[in-house]
Amino acid sequence: MKIDSKAIKELAKLLDETGLNEIEVAEGDQCIRVGKGGGVVVAGNGNGVADLSMPSDPALPQKANVDAPDTIAHTHPGAITSPMVGTVYLAEEPDAPPFVQKGDNVKSGDTLMIIEAMKVINPIKAEKAGIVIQISVEDGQPVEFGDVLMVIE
Repeated sequence: MKIDSKAIKELAKLLDETGLNEIEVAEGDQCIRVGKGGGVVVAGNGNGVADLSMPSDPALPQKANVDAPDTIAHTHPGAITSPMVGTVYLAEEPDAPPFVQKGDNVKSGDTLMIIEAMKVINPIKAEKAGIVIQISVEDGQPVEFGDVLMVIE
């Protein structure tokens, strides 16, 4: 994918001007999302034009994480954090068993979960062997860059 730095700069400027925290613009099969983290999500309307209105359903989540993860998880050396903004899935398919569960032994390179970002599935793999002591996200939960996903000890 070719990065359009001019479009990213324009979207970042628009974020500053409007006070929004995140904006996404799509054109065809290409999509650009720029965010400061949390807050209102602005999504492309399919015509490559940003829709600056608030979500019509007030029940829709407006922050990726409403509850702060366990403080210990943030400082734990085995914390696995999200490398991107997206939606986390704990299993390969909706009815499939999860990749891992609390208490499971994992090896380096094992898939722990996947994050879908801009219709691309990104596997999150264990960087080291250990035991899963905490899973900090739920299946289908939106996550931000740096959110703690799980802890391996």
